[in-house]
Amino acid sequence: MEEQKIAVGLDIGTTKIVAMVGQKNEFGKVDVLGIGKSQSLGVHRGVVNNITQTIQSIQQATVEAESKANLKINEVVVGIAGQHIRSIQHSDYITRENADEVINEEDIETLINQVHKLVMLPGEEIIHVLPQEYKVDGQAEIKEPIGMYGGRLEANFHVVVGQVSSIRNIGRCIKSAGLSMGKITLEPIASSDAVLSQEEKEAGVALIDIGGGTTDLAIFKDGIIRHTAVIPFGGNVITEDIKEGCSIIQKQAELLKVKFGSAWPGENKETEIVSIPGLRGRDPKEISLKTLSKIINARVVEIIEQAYLEIKNYGHEDQKKKLIAGIVLTGGGSQLKHLKQLVEYITGMDTRIGYPNEHLAGDSDEATTSPTFATAVGLLMAALEGTPSDAVSLPQQEAQQLAAESLPTENELSPPVEQKSRTSILEQWTDKFKEFLDKA
Repeated sequence: MEEQKIAVGLDIGTTKIVAMVGQKNEFGKVDVLGIGKSQSLGVHRGVVNNITQTIQSIQQATVEAESKANLKINEVVVGIAGQHIRSIQHSDYITRENADEVINEEDIETLINQVHKLVMLPGEEIIHVLPQEYKVDGQAEIKEPIGMYGGRLEANFHVVVGQVSSIRNIGRCIKSAGLSMGKITLEPIASSDAVLSQEEKEAGVALIDIGGGTTDLAIFKDGIIRHTAVIPFGGNVITEDIKEGCSIIQKQAELLKVKFGSAWPGENKETEIVSIPGLRGRDPKEISLKTLSKIINARVVEIIEQAYLEIKNYGHEDQKKKLIAGIVLTGGGSQLKHLKQLVEYITGMDTRIGYPNEHLAGDSDEATTSPTFATAVGLLMAALEGTPSDAVSLPQQEAQQLAAESLPTENELSPPVEQKSRTSILEQWTDKFKEFLDKA
Protein backbone atom coordinates (compact mmCIF):
# COMPACT_ATOMS: atom_id res chain seq x y z
CA MET A 1 0.00 0.00 0.00
CA GLU A 2 1.41 3.40 -0.99
CA GLU A 3 2.33 5.82 1.76
CA GLN A 4 -0.34 8.47 2.39
CA LYS A 5 0.85 12.03 1.85
CA ILE A 6 0.73 14.16 5.01
CA ALA A 7 0.47 17.94 4.65
CA VAL A 8 0.09 21.06 6.77
CA GLY A 9 -2.14 24.13 6.38
CA LEU A 10 -1.31 27.31 8.30
CA ASP A 11 -4.00 29.94 8.78
CA ILE A 12 -2.48 33.24 9.95
CA GLY A 13 -5.55 35.10 11.15
CA THR A 14 -6.11 38.33 13.07
CA THR A 15 -7.41 36.62 16.22
CA LYS A 16 -5.81 33.17 15.99
CA ILE A 17 -3.12 31.21 14.17
CA VAL A 18 -4.01 27.61 13.34
CA ALA A 19 -1.68 24.84 12.14
CA MET A 20 -3.53 21.77 10.87
CA VAL A 21 -1.79 18.50 10.01
CA GLY A 22 -3.69 15.87 8.03
CA GLN A 23 -3.84 13.27 5.29
CA LYS A 24 -6.47 11.78 3.00
CA ASN A 25 -8.05 8.50 4.06
CA GLU A 26 -8.99 5.65 1.69
CA PHE A 27 -12.30 7.38 0.88
CA GLY A 28 -10.59 10.62 -0.20
CA LYS A 29 -11.73 12.48 2.94
CA VAL A 30 -9.36 14.60 5.04
CA ASP A 31 -8.24 12.97 8.27
CA VAL A 32 -6.95 15.61 10.72
CA LEU A 33 -3.97 14.17 12.65
CA GLY A 34 -3.23 17.20 14.80
CA ILE A 35 -4.27 20.79 15.25
CA GLY A 36 -2.41 23.62 16.98
CA LYS A 37 -3.94 26.95 17.88
CA SER A 38 -2.42 30.10 19.35
CA GLN A 39 -3.53 33.65 19.93
CA SER A 40 -2.49 35.91 17.06
CA LEU A 41 -0.79 38.97 18.51
CA GLY A 42 1.13 40.48 15.59
CA VAL A 43 -1.59 40.59 12.90
CA HIS A 44 -4.00 43.44 12.27
CA ARG A 45 -6.83 43.11 9.72
CA GLY A 46 -5.11 40.15 8.06
CA VAL A 47 -1.75 41.93 7.69
CA VAL A 48 1.39 41.23 9.78
CA ASN A 49 2.31 44.34 11.78
CA ASN A 50 4.61 42.77 14.37
CA ILE A 51 7.09 40.21 13.01
CA THR A 52 8.43 39.00 16.40
CA GLN A 53 5.00 38.33 17.93
CA THR A 54 3.76 36.62 14.74
CA ILE A 55 6.82 34.31 14.70
CA GLN A 56 6.17 33.34 18.34
CA SER A 57 2.47 32.66 17.62
CA ILE A 58 3.34 30.52 14.56
CA GLN A 59 5.89 28.52 16.60
CA GLN A 60 3.37 28.01 19.41
CA ALA A 61 0.69 26.72 17.00
CA THR A 62 3.09 24.41 15.11
CA VAL A 63 4.63 22.97 18.31
CA GLU A 64 1.12 22.11 19.58
CA ALA A 65 0.18 20.52 16.21
CA GLU A 66 3.48 18.56 16.18
CA SER A 67 2.92 17.13 19.66
CA LYS A 68 -0.66 16.08 18.82
CA ALA A 69 0.27 14.50 15.47
CA ASN A 70 3.64 13.17 16.74
CA LEU A 71 5.34 14.51 13.61
CA LYS A 72 7.88 17.22 12.84
CA ILE A 73 6.45 19.97 10.60
CA ASN A 74 8.81 21.20 7.85
CA GLU A 75 6.63 22.84 5.21
CA VAL A 76 3.28 24.65 5.32
CA VAL A 77 0.72 25.97 2.84
CA VAL A 78 -0.24 29.43 4.02
CA GLY A 79 -3.32 31.59 3.49
CA ILE A 80 -3.22 35.26 2.63
CA ALA A 81 -5.93 37.88 3.18
CA GLY A 82 -6.01 41.53 4.28
CA GLN A 83 -7.36 44.79 2.91
CA HIS A 84 -4.48 45.06 0.40
CA ILE A 85 -5.96 42.20 -1.66
CA ARG A 86 -7.81 43.19 -4.81
CA SER A 87 -9.00 41.30 -7.88
CA ILE A 88 -9.27 42.25 -11.55
CA GLN A 89 -10.79 40.68 -14.65
CA HIS A 90 -8.40 40.33 -17.58
CA SER A 91 -8.58 38.82 -21.09
CA ASP A 92 -5.53 37.54 -22.94
CA TYR A 93 -4.68 35.34 -25.92
CA ILE A 94 -1.88 33.47 -27.66
CA THR A 95 -1.48 32.60 -31.35
CA ARG A 96 -0.34 29.01 -31.76
CA GLU A 97 2.34 28.19 -34.33
CA ASN A 98 0.65 25.03 -35.54
CA ALA A 99 -3.15 25.09 -35.62
CA ASP A 100 -3.19 21.45 -36.84
CA GLU A 101 -1.92 20.22 -33.48
CA VAL A 102 -4.29 19.84 -30.54
CA ILE A 103 -4.19 22.32 -27.67
CA ASN A 104 -2.29 20.88 -24.71
CA GLU A 105 -1.28 21.80 -21.14
CA GLU A 106 1.77 23.69 -22.40
CA ASP A 107 -0.39 26.12 -24.39
CA ILE A 108 -2.50 26.88 -21.32
CA GLU A 109 0.66 27.27 -19.24
CA THR A 110 2.07 29.72 -21.82
CA LEU A 111 -1.15 31.75 -21.70
CA ILE A 112 -1.22 31.81 -17.86
CA ASN A 113 2.50 32.74 -17.73
CA GLN A 114 1.75 35.62 -20.09
CA VAL A 115 -0.85 36.95 -17.62
CA HIS A 116 1.70 36.63 -14.76
CA LYS A 117 3.85 39.16 -16.68
CA LEU A 118 1.13 41.84 -16.44
CA VAL A 119 2.46 45.13 -15.11
CA MET A 120 0.89 45.86 -11.73
CA LEU A 121 0.89 49.01 -9.61
CA PRO A 122 4.20 49.67 -7.78
CA GLY A 123 4.60 47.33 -4.81
CA GLU A 124 1.94 44.86 -6.00
CA GLU A 125 2.30 41.26 -7.11
CA ILE A 126 0.00 38.71 -8.72
CA ILE A 127 -1.01 35.94 -6.27
CA HIS A 128 -3.44 33.89 -8.38
CA VAL A 129 -4.30 33.72 -12.09
CA LEU A 130 -7.59 31.79 -12.33
CA PRO A 131 -8.83 30.95 -15.85
CA GLN A 132 -12.59 31.29 -16.32
CA GLU A 133 -13.80 30.57 -19.85
CA TYR A 134 -11.73 29.96 -22.95
CA LYS A 135 -12.26 30.86 -26.61
CA VAL A 136 -10.76 28.87 -29.44
CA ASP A 137 -10.74 30.62 -32.84
CA GLY A 138 -13.66 32.79 -31.71
CA GLN A 139 -15.75 29.87 -30.38
CA ALA A 140 -16.79 31.04 -26.92
CA GLU A 141 -17.80 29.45 -23.57
CA ILE A 142 -15.28 26.60 -23.65
CA LYS A 143 -14.47 25.26 -20.15
CA GLU A 144 -11.76 22.78 -21.16
CA PRO A 145 -9.87 23.55 -24.43
CA ILE A 146 -7.35 20.68 -24.14
CA GLY A 147 -7.66 18.31 -27.09
CA MET A 148 -9.28 20.89 -29.41
CA TYR A 149 -7.78 22.22 -32.64
CA GLY A 150 -7.26 25.95 -33.13
CA GLY A 151 -4.78 28.73 -33.92
CA ARG A 152 -5.90 31.40 -31.44
CA LEU A 153 -6.45 30.51 -27.79
CA GLU A 154 -8.12 33.19 -25.67
CA ALA A 155 -9.27 33.23 -22.05
CA ASN A 156 -10.88 35.43 -19.43
CA PHE A 157 -8.95 35.45 -16.16
CA HIS A 158 -9.72 36.35 -12.58
CA VAL A 159 -6.45 37.85 -11.34
CA VAL A 160 -5.87 38.24 -7.59
CA VAL A 161 -3.30 40.89 -6.63
CA GLY A 162 -1.65 41.66 -3.28
CA GLN A 163 1.10 43.85 -1.83
CA VAL A 164 4.62 42.46 -2.14
CA SER A 165 5.60 43.75 1.33
CA SER A 166 2.68 41.93 3.03
CA ILE A 167 3.45 38.66 1.20
CA ARG A 168 7.13 39.07 1.99
CA ASN A 169 6.45 39.69 5.71
CA ILE A 170 4.41 36.44 5.91
CA GLY A 171 7.27 34.60 4.18
CA ARG A 172 9.80 36.09 6.58
CA CYS A 173 7.72 35.02 9.64
CA ILE A 174 7.37 31.45 8.36
CA LYS A 175 11.09 31.21 7.55
CA SER A 176 12.09 32.64 10.96
CA ALA A 177 9.75 30.15 12.67
CA GLY A 178 11.94 27.38 11.17
CA LEU A 179 9.47 26.36 8.44
CA SER A 180 9.45 26.52 4.66
CA MET A 181 6.55 27.85 2.61
CA GLY A 182 4.87 25.41 0.21
CA LYS A 183 2.55 27.81 -1.58
CA ILE A 184 0.32 30.79 -0.92
CA THR A 185 -3.46 30.53 -1.29
CA LEU A 186 -6.02 33.29 -1.05
CA GLU A 187 -8.06 32.65 2.13
CA PRO A 188 -11.55 33.09 0.58
CA ILE A 189 -10.61 30.45 -2.04
CA ALA A 190 -9.39 28.07 0.70
CA SER A 191 -12.58 28.60 2.77
CA SER A 192 -14.79 28.00 -0.28
CA ASP A 193 -13.03 24.69 -1.00
CA ALA A 194 -13.79 23.61 2.57
CA VAL A 195 -17.47 24.60 2.88
CA LEU A 196 -19.05 24.79 -0.60
CA SER A 197 -20.32 21.85 -2.63
CA GLN A 198 -19.75 21.56 -6.38
CA GLU A 199 -23.54 21.87 -6.94
CA GLU A 200 -23.56 25.23 -5.13
CA LYS A 201 -20.61 26.48 -7.19
CA GLU A 202 -22.45 25.46 -10.38
CA ALA A 203 -25.78 27.05 -9.34
CA GLY A 204 -24.14 30.29 -8.20
CA VAL A 205 -23.19 31.09 -4.61
CA ALA A 206 -21.57 33.87 -2.55
CA LEU A 207 -19.35 32.80 0.35
CA ILE A 208 -18.99 35.35 3.15
CA ASP A 209 -16.21 34.41 5.60
CA ILE A 210 -16.44 36.65 8.70
CA GLY A 211 -13.07 36.48 10.42
CA GLY A 212 -11.61 38.46 13.30
CA GLY A 213 -10.04 41.28 11.29
CA THR A 214 -11.52 40.94 7.79
CA THR A 215 -14.59 39.62 6.01
CA ASP A 216 -13.68 37.69 2.85
CA LEU A 217 -16.01 37.23 -0.09
CA ALA A 218 -15.86 34.74 -2.97
CA ILE A 219 -18.53 34.42 -5.67
CA PHE A 220 -18.91 31.29 -7.84
CA LYS A 221 -21.12 30.67 -10.85
CA ASP A 222 -21.06 27.74 -13.34
CA GLY A 223 -18.35 26.14 -11.19
CA ILE A 224 -15.97 29.05 -11.82
CA ILE A 225 -14.77 31.73 -9.40
CA ARG A 226 -16.17 35.06 -10.60
CA HIS A 227 -15.34 37.62 -7.95
CA THR A 228 -13.26 37.94 -4.76
CA ALA A 229 -13.07 40.80 -2.27
CA VAL A 230 -11.72 41.51 1.21
CA ILE A 231 -13.75 43.86 3.45
CA PRO A 232 -11.58 45.39 6.21
CA PHE A 233 -14.07 44.70 9.03
CA GLY A 234 -14.64 41.57 11.08
CA GLY A 235 -15.64 40.27 14.50
CA ASN A 236 -13.02 42.39 16.28
CA VAL A 237 -14.79 45.62 15.28
CA ILE A 238 -18.01 44.31 16.88
CA THR A 239 -16.08 43.57 20.12
CA GLU A 240 -14.52 47.05 19.96
CA ASP A 241 -18.01 48.63 19.65
CA ILE A 242 -19.30 46.64 22.68
CA LYS A 243 -16.23 47.70 24.67
CA GLU A 244 -16.83 51.39 23.86
CA GLY A 245 -20.64 51.29 24.08
CA CYS A 246 -20.77 49.48 27.43
CA SER A 247 -17.54 50.96 28.91
CA ILE A 248 -16.04 47.54 29.71
CA ILE A 249 -12.69 45.86 28.97
CA GLN A 250 -11.93 43.92 25.75
CA LYS A 251 -12.01 40.47 27.42
CA GLN A 252 -15.48 41.10 28.90
CA ALA A 253 -16.75 42.54 25.58
CA GLU A 254 -15.63 39.39 23.70
CA LEU A 255 -17.24 37.13 26.30
CA LEU A 256 -20.50 39.12 26.16
CA LYS A 257 -20.56 38.89 22.35
CA VAL A 258 -19.99 35.13 22.30
CA LYS A 259 -22.30 34.19 25.19
CA PHE A 260 -25.19 36.65 24.94
CA GLY A 261 -24.72 38.46 21.62
CA SER A 262 -27.47 38.48 18.99
CA ALA A 263 -27.60 40.16 15.58
CA TRP A 264 -31.37 40.69 15.91
CA PRO A 265 -32.36 43.32 18.55
CA GLY A 266 -36.06 42.33 18.56
CA GLU A 267 -35.16 39.01 20.22
CA ASN A 268 -34.32 40.46 23.64
CA LYS A 269 -36.70 41.97 26.18
CA GLU A 270 -35.81 45.20 28.04
CA THR A 271 -35.83 43.27 31.33
CA GLU A 272 -33.02 40.87 30.30
CA ILE A 273 -29.92 42.13 32.09
CA VAL A 274 -26.45 40.66 32.57
CA SER A 275 -24.15 41.71 35.43
CA ILE A 276 -20.41 42.15 34.79
CA PRO A 277 -17.83 42.24 37.64
CA GLY A 278 -16.30 45.68 38.17
CA LEU A 279 -12.55 46.31 37.95
CA ARG A 280 -10.45 46.21 41.13
CA GLY A 281 -13.13 46.61 43.84
CA ARG A 282 -15.54 48.69 41.73
CA ASP A 283 -19.26 47.91 41.67
CA PRO A 284 -20.49 45.38 39.07
CA LYS A 285 -21.95 46.79 35.83
CA GLU A 286 -25.43 45.88 34.64
CA ILE A 287 -25.90 45.68 30.88
CA SER A 288 -29.21 45.24 29.08
CA LEU A 289 -29.11 42.47 26.45
CA LYS A 290 -31.32 44.64 24.20
CA THR A 291 -28.68 47.41 24.25
CA LEU A 292 -25.99 44.79 23.55
CA SER A 293 -27.81 43.40 20.52
CA LYS A 294 -28.47 46.93 19.19
CA ILE A 295 -24.72 47.66 19.27
CA ILE A 296 -23.95 44.33 17.54
CA ASN A 297 -26.75 44.80 14.98
CA ALA A 298 -25.48 48.23 13.88
CA ARG A 299 -22.01 46.91 13.03
CA VAL A 300 -23.16 43.58 11.53
CA VAL A 301 -25.58 45.43 9.21
CA GLU A 302 -22.61 47.53 8.00
CA ILE A 303 -20.49 44.41 7.30
CA ILE A 304 -23.32 42.60 5.49
CA GLU A 305 -24.23 45.68 3.43
CA GLN A 306 -20.59 46.03 2.31
CA ALA A 307 -20.54 42.36 1.27
CA TYR A 308 -23.92 42.74 -0.46
CA LEU A 309 -22.58 45.79 -2.36
CA GLU A 310 -19.77 43.56 -3.71
CA ILE A 311 -22.38 40.94 -4.74
CA LYS A 312 -24.35 43.69 -6.53
CA ASN A 313 -21.14 44.92 -8.23
CA TYR A 314 -20.65 41.40 -9.58
CA GLY A 315 -24.13 41.84 -11.13
CA HIS A 316 -26.17 39.07 -9.47
CA GLU A 317 -29.44 40.78 -10.47
CA ASP A 318 -28.70 39.90 -14.11
CA GLN A 319 -30.58 36.66 -14.96
CA LYS A 320 -27.41 35.00 -16.33
CA LYS A 321 -25.42 35.84 -13.19
CA LYS A 322 -28.15 34.92 -10.68
CA LEU A 323 -26.85 33.21 -7.54
CA ILE A 324 -29.39 30.41 -7.15
CA ALA A 325 -27.67 28.85 -4.10
CA GLY A 326 -27.70 32.22 -2.30
CA ILE A 327 -25.21 32.99 0.46
CA VAL A 328 -23.07 30.73 2.66
CA LEU A 329 -21.71 32.25 5.90
CA THR A 330 -18.58 30.86 7.53
CA GLY A 331 -15.70 31.91 9.80
CA GLY A 332 -15.86 32.59 13.54
CA GLY A 333 -18.22 35.57 13.10
CA SER A 334 -20.86 33.38 11.41
CA GLN A 335 -21.64 31.78 14.80
CA LEU A 336 -23.33 34.96 16.04
CA LYS A 337 -26.93 34.23 17.02
CA HIS A 338 -29.65 35.11 14.46
CA LEU A 339 -27.06 36.22 11.87
CA LYS A 340 -28.56 33.92 9.21
CA GLN A 341 -31.99 35.57 9.62
CA LEU A 342 -30.49 39.08 9.45
CA VAL A 343 -28.55 38.29 6.25
CA GLU A 344 -31.70 36.87 4.62
CA TYR A 345 -33.62 40.00 5.70
CA ILE A 346 -31.00 42.43 4.26
CA THR A 347 -30.23 40.59 1.01
CA GLY A 348 -33.42 38.64 0.31
CA MET A 349 -31.18 35.65 -0.57
CA ASP A 350 -31.27 32.09 0.83
CA THR A 351 -28.59 31.72 3.50
CA ARG A 352 -26.95 28.85 5.38
CA ILE A 353 -24.01 28.51 7.77
CA GLY A 354 -21.05 26.70 6.17
CA TYR A 355 -19.31 23.96 8.17
CA PRO A 356 -16.12 22.33 6.82
CA ASN A 357 -17.36 18.82 7.75
CA GLU A 358 -18.23 17.71 4.19
CA HIS A 359 -14.57 17.00 3.33
CA LEU A 360 -13.50 15.76 6.76
CA ALA A 361 -13.39 12.10 7.82
CA GLY A 362 -16.45 10.94 9.78
CA ASP A 363 -14.69 10.58 13.12
CA SER A 364 -13.34 14.15 13.13
CA ASP A 365 -13.30 16.08 16.37
CA GLU A 366 -16.36 18.31 16.79
CA ALA A 367 -14.15 21.41 17.29
CA THR A 368 -12.50 20.88 13.88
CA THR A 369 -15.86 20.97 12.09
CA SER A 370 -16.62 24.47 13.46
CA PRO A 371 -16.89 27.35 10.90
CA THR A 372 -13.93 28.92 12.78
CA PHE A 373 -11.62 26.34 11.14
CA ALA A 374 -13.04 26.61 7.60
CA THR A 375 -9.93 28.41 6.25
CA ALA A 376 -7.50 26.02 7.99
CA VAL A 377 -9.33 22.97 6.54
CA GLY A 378 -9.30 24.61 3.07
CA LEU A 379 -5.55 25.29 3.31
CA LEU A 380 -4.91 21.70 4.41
CA MET A 381 -6.95 20.50 1.40
CA ALA A 382 -4.89 22.78 -0.90
CA ALA A 383 -1.70 21.33 0.63
CA LEU A 384 -2.92 17.75 0.05
CA GLU A 385 -3.84 18.52 -3.60
CA GLY A 386 -0.31 19.71 -4.42
CA THR A 387 2.66 17.58 -5.43
CA PRO A 388 4.07 15.38 -2.63
CA SER A 389 6.79 17.09 -0.57
CA ASP A 390 8.62 16.75 2.73
CA ALA A 391 5.93 18.68 4.61
CA VAL A 392 6.46 16.55 7.71
CA SER A 393 9.01 14.08 9.02
CA LEU A 394 8.60 11.34 11.59
CA PRO A 395 10.46 11.42 14.90
CA GLN A 396 13.84 9.69 14.34
CA GLN A 397 13.10 6.40 16.13
CA GLU A 398 9.85 5.82 14.19
CA ALA A 399 11.52 6.79 10.90
CA GLN A 400 14.24 4.15 11.38
CA GLN A 401 11.64 1.52 12.28
CA LEU A 402 9.55 2.31 9.19
CA ALA A 403 12.63 2.32 6.93
CA ALA A 404 13.51 -1.19 8.11
CA GLU A 405 9.95 -2.40 7.53
CA SER A 406 9.50 -1.00 4.02
CA LEU A 407 12.52 -1.77 1.85
CA PRO A 408 11.69 -0.89 -1.79
CA THR A 409 11.21 -3.56 -4.46
CA GLU A 410 12.88 -3.33 -7.90
CA ASN A 411 9.69 -1.92 -9.46
CA GLU A 412 9.50 0.83 -6.85
CA LEU A 413 13.08 1.91 -7.61
CA SER A 414 12.26 2.93 -11.19
CA PRO A 415 11.74 6.71 -11.44
CA PRO A 416 8.07 7.75 -11.42
CA VAL A 417 6.56 9.29 -14.54
CA GLU A 418 6.32 13.01 -13.96
CA GLN A 419 2.81 14.36 -14.41
CA LYS A 420 2.40 17.99 -15.39
CA SER A 421 -0.30 19.84 -13.58
CA ARG A 422 -1.63 23.35 -13.69
CA THR A 423 -0.36 23.98 -10.17
CA SER A 424 3.17 24.00 -11.64
CA ILE A 425 2.78 27.70 -12.50
CA LEU A 426 1.94 28.51 -8.89
CA GLU A 427 4.87 26.34 -7.78
CA GLN A 428 7.24 28.20 -10.15
CA TRP A 429 6.02 31.47 -8.67
CA THR A 430 6.51 30.16 -5.11
CA ASP A 431 10.07 29.02 -6.01
CA LYS A 432 10.88 32.48 -7.40
CA PHE A 433 9.41 34.02 -4.24
CA LYS A 434 11.56 31.75 -2.03
CA GLU A 435 14.67 32.87 -3.96
CA PHE A 436 13.55 36.47 -3.43
CA LEU A 437 13.25 35.83 0.35
CA ASP A 438 16.66 34.14 0.51
CA LYS A 439 18.33 37.12 -1.13
CA ALA A 440 16.59 39.56 1.24
